Amino acid sequence: MKKSTITIVAILAVVALAVFWGVKAYNSLIVLDENVNNRWAYVESQYQRRADLIPNLVATVQGYAKHERETFESVVAARAKATQITVDADNLTPEKLQEFQKAQGEVSAALGRLLAVAENYPELKANQNFLELQAELAGTENRISVERNRFNEAAKEYNVEVRRFPQNLFASMFGFAQKPYFEAEAGTQAAPKVSF
Repeated sequence: MKKSTITIVAILAVVALAVFWGVKAYNSLIVLDENVNNRWAYVESQYQRRADLIPNLVATVQGYAKHERETFESVVAARAKATQITVDADNLTPEKLQEFQKAQGEVSAALGRLLAVAENYPELKANQNFLELQAELAGTENRISVERNRFNEAAKEYNVEVRRFPQNLFASMFGFAQKPYFEAEAGTQAAPKVSF
């Protein structure tokens, strides 16, 4: 064989390896991106579950505590606001995630006030329907926490690949950007003070 033929074969082999590696890198980024999108869908599903429970919980408490109108209205308003804010997993930015997280935090705060109202009504606390709804809500809050953690893990795995060299070259070339994380809400870093 001539040297020029060997050189051409060697160049073609290097190009073929580069193309093969590029396809593999691109496909791995697609898999990780879809995993993040899937995890986001689970997060949204749990928030939707909570939003679906709220009207039943409000109606149950409202039957016992008719004069707590402001509390009921704040829960319903927070739920309405939170369900209006939608975040697409493909267009997940830190700002949009923060807005979504803030709205969900308002729902949590309003639910806390609603459950505090319920503490003032012993008959309500003994009501089986209320107890079941309260247990469902507590379970949902736990599921939300688990799904948020799983989303953060998927985002971390994706972000590592997007930033790792030489994957980052393909990532930037094909528009793969880092995904934001769920973060602790403001004020949750300090432990609550308990005094008697």
